[in-house]
Amino acid sequence: MFKKMGLALSIFFMLVFMGFLCLRPGFGAEKPFQFGLLLVGPYNDHGWSQAHFEAGEYVQKKLPGAKMIYIDKVNPADRQGITIPQLVDDMVEKGIKLIIANSDDMKDGTREAAKMHPDIHFLHISGDDVLTGKASGNLSNLMGRMEYGKMMAGFAAAMTTKTGKIGYLGPLINEETRRLVASSYLGAKYAWEKVLKKDPKELTFKVTWIGFWFNIPGVTADPTKVAQNFFNTGYDVLISGIDTTEAVVVAKQKKQEGKMVWAIPYDYIGACEGASDVCLGVPYFNWGPGYLEFIQASIAGKWKSNWIWMGPDWKNINDPDTSTVGFKPGPALSSSAKKALDSFISDLGTKKVNLFEGPLYYQDGSIFLKDGEIATDKKIWYMEQLLKGMLGQSSAK
Repeated sequence: MFKKMGLALSIFFMLVFMGFLCLRPGFGAEKPFQFGLLLVGPYNDHGWSQAHFEAGEYVQKKLPGAKMIYIDKVNPADRQGITIPQLVDDMVEKGIKLIIANSDDMKDGTREAAKMHPDIHFLHISGDDVLTGKASGNLSNLMGRMEYGKMMAGFAAAMTTKTGKIGYLGPLINEETRRLVASSYLGAKYAWEKVLKKDPKELTFKVTWIGFWFNIPGVTADPTKVAQNFFNTGYDVLISGIDTTEAVVVAKQKKQEGKMVWAIPYDYIGACEGASDVCLGVPYFNWGPGYLEFIQASIAGKWKSNWIWMGPDWKNINDPDTSTVGFKPGPALSSSAKKALDSFISDLGTKKVNLFEGPLYYQDGSIFLKDGEIATDKKIWYMEQLLKGMLGQSSAK
């Protein structure tokens, strides 16, 4: 009998002790899945980096237990002498299991860090190491098919310009930026010739490159001055290809001076805010769905080294849960231009219109696409020059 009582008391005290443990914060809870985000610019730049930062917030909202740790201003000007592997080492020490690097400029450093940390998953945005075979098995690439968004931007610009002169505020020159500015030109050319039925010779499309994704005083050309120069020389629509908002800021200033001008910013859905009288719309990235897909694969142990080029959801290009690329029409876009743009977007989605179909020629007159040839993804990805009809440099001098 006493043995039974002793056993009962032991069980009782064990249950009380276990109950006490269960009341302790975090007992029985799984550790959060921490992912890191390396941002080339400020997290609140109203452009490229903010779009990535808000994608991280999207993942935290959609995936309970996920926790983002970010480092912004990861560029040679803001963090002189600091390397990607050094930042990654710090993140790994904090228990981060997946790291996202958000700029093409981080390609070499991300590749090196991935090889140093084979148990950590890496997602490099805009790179092509998987395509070229340089990626280790823990490294993947993700990019959005912004070519479509830029076509929409060019289309809106051509439907709006009164002078026939469209400017493009370009960052640095590489394959990515060439194909994006070329896409803008093709969208403008289509609207000008096929919709407005105007003489091709009356359309001017010029790009000026500043030298980086955003202004670095003393290193790049000043995007504010470049934008001013466009507007002061008869260009009345300016499309931005840089990470920040100088194009719409300067356009708004010129509008207040009495000039009839417009601008199209880039990257971030909220980039038109505060410039409703000049903003024709914004082609933007929605990284949340892509981030979520890779992070879920990492958690589930289903990671694969992939190169993914995600496009718009043509059912609704502005669906925040399904579309990686969108275009938000701006308040300054006329109703007639918006109607034409909607039709153009529909035609892109159904492939009734394919602007990367030959004949298309490079700036030096050599063939990019033969008559009737439709460009492959790699052909577009690795564009060697700007296209015939465009003004501006095809390569850095």
